[in-house]
Amino acid sequence: MNGPDRFEAYDGAGGDGHEEGDGQQPGRPPRIPTPRASVEDSGLPLPALEESGDASAPPSVRPVFEHSVLKALLGAWALAACSAEEATAVEEHLGECGACADEARRLREAVGLLQRPDSLDLDPGLRTRVLGACLERRPPRIPVPDWAAAYDAETARLDALLQDFGDAEWHAPVRLRWFRADEATSRRTTVAGVIAHLLSVDGLVAVALGLDDPLGDVTSRRPTPAARTEAYWSASHFPPTRAVRAPWREQSHGIVRTASFTGSGVGGLPVPYGDFELPLRDAMLDRAFECWVHAEDIADAVDYPYDPPSPRHLHRMIDLAARMLPNVLAHRRRNGLAAPAHHRHLVTAGEPGRSLRLEIEGSGGGEWLIPLDSPAAKGSADHEVAHVALDGVEFCRLAAGHVPPQEAAAGQVGDKDAIRDVLFAAASLSRM
Repeated sequence: MNGPDRFEAYDGAGGDGHEEGDGQQPGRPPRIPTPRASVEDSGLPLPALEESGDASAPPSVRPVFEHSVLKALLGAWALAACSAEEATAVEEHLGECGACADEARRLREAVGLLQRPDSLDLDPGLRTRVLGACLERRPPRIPVPDWAAAYDAETARLDALLQDFGDAEWHAPVRLRWFRADEATSRRTTVAGVIAHLLSVDGLVAVALGLDDPLGDVTSRRPTPAARTEAYWSASHFPPTRAVRAPWREQSHGIVRTASFTGSGVGGLPVPYGDFELPLRDAMLDRAFECWVHAEDIADAVDYPYDPPSPRHLHRMIDLAARMLPNVLAHRRRNGLAAPAHHRHLVTAGEPGRSLRLEIEGSGGGEWLIPLDSPAAKGSADHEVAHVALDGVEFCRLAAGHVPPQEAAAGQVGDKDAIRDVLFAAASLSRM
């Protein structure tokens, strides 16, 4: 059907659909159709409705838009905010106008950036993969010990988060959370205060390696992480600011560099935490874990997404927590915090005893048999009395004191007292 015939119904005089001097080209529809009389006003019976899809039915008429109008609609089209008619007109126009097509493409790309729901940070495992590929081509003269790699990666990730912070972000409130005597505890500070806390506690590792103590002449009441942090905060004349980032990052570089130059044999060097001590290889994992947990605290304070560590590093952090659980269970039992164990029996060191199977699902997961009655006992599948299943990140948040033990387990089977003891022992691993 040709153009003039399609628009005869809109011509009040039955003419060709346009007038002299209206600027309309022959064979094109008028910009504004002339009014027509309604069939309802004529007194004649209404025509029967045509069946849908009838080829003889007159086609609907779409409005015609000027080039300037279509160009103005490109932004709304990119945001999917046009009506169906407008979207159709714009898309047809883009096939004919190269300039508008280029502009539409740029607008769509811009909208994609504005609406991106994911973190703009790189995959946490990307750094490890890139370094691995580089080191395969050219091995390092002095390699970073494998047990220090998680600390190296997590401090680098946190530093990347901090690099663009303004004054407002550095003073954003942060609440540190942990469990003490089976009760949720918290301490209010700022983003800068969290970095000062990491600087103070990482200083335990620095001192063990022969580096300077970041507390300097400041004396803490006890050589524990919490006491060192409180001493550092109290000694500051003003609340910590962005200036704390440089000494923290310099210290973290110094720790990794010194551990690398000293060699892998230094991994057994004891690092005292006041109430207990860890070998250097485990202390470095502990500090990597704390760095990740507090980086999440900071990211939450500034409303920014932050991903868990790479699966390889996450697995090692979970393994450290699982290895510490038997000693924590024994400590809690001595202090009357564990439930009475009527089935409990002591076994000879290295012999199998009652065990709980800790199954960690997801990234960095695995299975661990936790001896229940003695730290010196050996976990045994034959003596398994309970089974607990948790997601890997959920278990780490339990160990950080961010998840109540009653809400942590995804699956529980077996001895309820044993399950409760292990979950509360995991929460007891947390500290400021």
